[in-house]
Amino acid sequence: MLHFVNLLAQTEQAGQTGNGSIDQATRWLIEFKDYLFEQGPVFLINLTAALLIFFIGRMIANWIVSLSGSTMKRAKLDDTLIKFAKSILSWALLAFVIMAALERLGVNTTSFAAVVAAAGLAVGLALQDSLSNFASGVMLILFHPFRVGNYIEAGGTSGIVEEIQVFNTILRTPDNVQIIVPNGQITSDKIKNYAANELRRIDLVVMCGYDDNLREVKQFLEELLAADERILDEPAPVIVVDELADNGVNLLVRPWTRTSQYWDVRWALVEEIKNGFDDRGFSIPYPTRDLHLYNHDKANAG
Repeated sequence: MLHFVNLLAQTEQAGQTGNGSIDQATRWLIEFKDYLFEQGPVFLINLTAALLIFFIGRMIANWIVSLSGSTMKRAKLDDTLIKFAKSILSWALLAFVIMAALERLGVNTTSFAAVVAAAGLAVGLALQDSLSNFASGVMLILFHPFRVGNYIEAGGTSGIVEEIQVFNTILRTPDNVQIIVPNGQITSDKIKNYAANELRRIDLVVMCGYDDNLREVKQFLEELLAADERILDEPAPVIVVDELADNGVNLLVRPWTRTSQYWDVRWALVEEIKNGFDDRGFSIPYPTRDLHLYNHDKANAG
């Protein structure tokens, strides 16, 4: 094949030199004709074999990819990981088939493979951050620190997980803003998954005045928690005096509820505590400060 290309180039060059080179061009054409008669059948056989290798190899590669996908599904791997693994395997097998076909045609694939490897190294160095995000994405898909629909705090931001991609994780904030976070930032920092567990504890600090009857305040809070069906009996809610503060008595109110109902219960409790305090005459003390005035001039005069 290379000989055929050289003959064409030489023929074209001979045609440009003028009439004096017509005889030489004719000899080249004769040599080309002889080459076709001698090497043409071999080249056609090699070309046919290369095409068969390519098409049959591609069919086998597709079958292997499909079989691998079914195996991973039976192993209950994540769908995102399955799609990614199938894509990588498909490209790798296709490259192998193409190399085999080119080898059958007589192309030296050793140097070609070296060029591809060098190019891959250069691309890898240029895309270090992307490769880091890719590795982090694989870790997130494999180990499941969070799932789609969870509310998380990670990578310096927080939101509901909408999609876990290979390079990025897409979050949606409560006010419906989309945030795309590189996976490398997520795995390099701490991850808070607020939806990881089925139950969650509500932590409230309620202050009453020193003049209020503490037993009646605690009884009101106990009745309030017991009346809400969304608050669980087990684990049992906790109501304790935490601190005798400067302005009043701090009580810790810690009931348990389902994670999906956390904010509804919390907001309802805060409102009901305020209304209950008003109805029962309990006080919620304001910060106070005693101010002592000192008359400097009068002190000097005395």
